[in-house]
Amino acid sequence: MRERIKRHQVSFQNAFSGLWYALSTQPNFTIHFLAATLVLVFAYILRLSYIEIVLLVFTILFVLCAELINTALESMVDLITTEWKQQAKVAKDVSAAMVLLTALGSILIGILIFGSHL
Repeated sequence: MRERIKRHQVSFQNAFSGLWYALSTQPNFTIHFLAATLVLVFAYILRLSYIEIVLLVFTILFVLCAELINTALESMVDLITTEWKQQAKVAKDVSAAMVLLTALGSILIGILIFGSHL
């Protein structure tokens, strides 16, 4: 049982280490994180409904997770090759497009939710 708890503790430490890495080294992740914080502050100030806050939190987590996947994918591509390769470019570009689409979708959701309160 102790070994099982120790493994989970190490897993959590690794996960928080990855989160800290993204916050401290990835400017786009930091921008998304700060924007998310502002959105939640405004949601509180405007007294949004429970379901609106749930939608915002889900949307925020979706964007932050996309940014983390993008960071992991770019790191893996850089680990695999330091040369310019078309396949590496495609992997990085498509990963960046994923983040772009989630960010644009979150803006649309934000407009739809906040628009009725402003």
